[in-house]
Amino acid sequence: MPNEFTKKMMDFFETISKNIRLKMGCHSRRGDVDWMRKKWAGHAAMFVLCFSLLTPAGESRAASAGVQVTLPDFMVSLNGHTVDNQQREYPLLVYKDITYFPMTWYDSRLLGLEAKWSPENGLGIAQGQVISSYESYKTNHQNADSYSAEVPASAITINGKPINNSKETYPLLSFRDVTYFPLTWRFAHNEFGWDYRWDDAEGLDIQSHNPQIKTPDLPASAGGNDVALYKGYYYFAETTGNTNQVYRALVQKPSEKELVYSYDFLGSEPPRKMVHFRILDNELWFSYFVGSNLMGTNIYVKVNDDGKGEIKLQKGGYTDFKKTPYGTLIIALGPNDWEGNLSLAAPGQRDQRGKAVGNPNLLYGRHVNLNNSSFIVDGIGTGDSAEVIGDDVYIRASTNNLSDGYYDLNKIYKINLKTNETKKIVNTEVSRFRILGEKLYYVKDADNALYSSALDGTGERKLSENAVSWFDGIDGNVYYTTAIGEDKYRLYQANPDGEDPPVLQERLDGVQLLNGKLVCRLDEKEDYGAMVLDGSGRLVLAVSDPISHLLTSDNAILFTTSGDSTIKVIR
Repeated sequence: MPNEFTKKMMDFFETISKNIRLKMGCHSRRGDVDWMRKKWAGHAAMFVLCFSLLTPAGESRAASAGVQVTLPDFMVSLNGHTVDNQQREYPLLVYKDITYFPMTWYDSRLLGLEAKWSPENGLGIAQGQVISSYESYKTNHQNADSYSAEVPASAITINGKPINNSKETYPLLSFRDVTYFPLTWRFAHNEFGWDYRWDDAEGLDIQSHNPQIKTPDLPASAGGNDVALYKGYYYFAETTGNTNQVYRALVQKPSEKELVYSYDFLGSEPPRKMVHFRILDNELWFSYFVGSNLMGTNIYVKVNDDGKGEIKLQKGGYTDFKKTPYGTLIIALGPNDWEGNLSLAAPGQRDQRGKAVGNPNLLYGRHVNLNNSSFIVDGIGTGDSAEVIGDDVYIRASTNNLSDGYYDLNKIYKINLKTNETKKIVNTEVSRFRILGEKLYYVKDADNALYSSALDGTGERKLSENAVSWFDGIDGNVYYTTAIGEDKYRLYQANPDGEDPPVLQERLDGVQLLNGKLVCRLDEKEDYGAMVLDGSGRLVLAVSDPISHLLTSDNAILFTTSGDSTIKVIR
């Protein structure tokens, strides 16, 4: 390459799409065939209009200006990913000694660009809060050394600035139905702020400044179990025969692992290989279950500062626990733990015995339904079973007296750990509750709406217009989801003084509060895989990758992708 190429090198642009669907206003790169057929039918009229704009009157696409382009004869690296142009469906191109970049869905978002098409304004390319993994677009055929490309004549804007493509020295090009963008200094450096480096031996290296998705060099089997990122280490498990080994590895050296803990799950029915990580009070814990469903034991292990695991609690059956100033509050959630299932283990005590807490006639921590005068426990999951504020424990509990026909289910109680005084503070059935700031928030069974009150249960106020499936609070704002279909949800912000505004229009698979951000996993038929919002509900990052599970992390977004168990991280 000539040296003058160095000053011209770089420019990027977002594609109108990798295929005709983008040209008709359909920007999705995911979803099944039937869904895409419906989108095609629904956008037929839009296609005609958009295509007419792309092809001005008196001029056909075949009559568009044709230019000769070649494949680069040098290496190209995009944010550290080496591009294989020889077998790429959308290779980088060279025209007038300038490298051209394909504005595919993934390529553009890899470098932080987003394209939007409208019949009124044509194609608009701008920096956006977007991110994507690298997509190789690898094919089974070899590309030729040169091809013919076209110079599109449609309206174009870059960061809101109009571009007269017919008068550009280095115009945008169209190749294989994808818009190509010239990597000139004007666009790449001035408009998008990218860094680039040209080296006669290493070729062209382009670096954008949007966050990047990385795939840690962890064992392939790690994604089949739980994984955590904590204080600069990845934590994961590997199974050998009937033994689980829990390891950790530095983020900078993920292939160099050190043993944290090991245990044998032989005798578990069925065999239980899963470990579960969580961060509790800025400490990393993991748990596992051994034995049968009825007679097994839950074991909780804390990872100490030296990176070694130490058993802190073991309790027969399923268990949740909370740390208190007086020791560990143990909530037994096994199928045989029907009453008196709340106890307090003194500091340092790790076995299942502890001092009984609260009223022994109450069933604590679970949500209960009645069916033909029989208890039906809806779930035994952890997370909202209890809250500890100073000396007080707030917990959902139920009592019953079948002989008298009296039931008192799913009420919120406050237990003082010093005096053991047990007081009912919310005398209505609730499915879930949280303490956020100085208030108590709960969802009533009667209408599935969200309410708040003072910590003593007074001053109740209805907060949501819709039925609530999940809720949480961040930066003084409360958000909740409402079911809009089978396992699909919409996100709202609670506004007790008026209408609850929808935060996102997209259909969601779920929402999780993680490290001060709302991470929203989108339905597979939406364009993006996830959206990250700040405490005000503003978009921080749109993630192209489809996310199946969010994993435990103290300062990043750690997840597995849908369709496989690949572990990825956004730092």
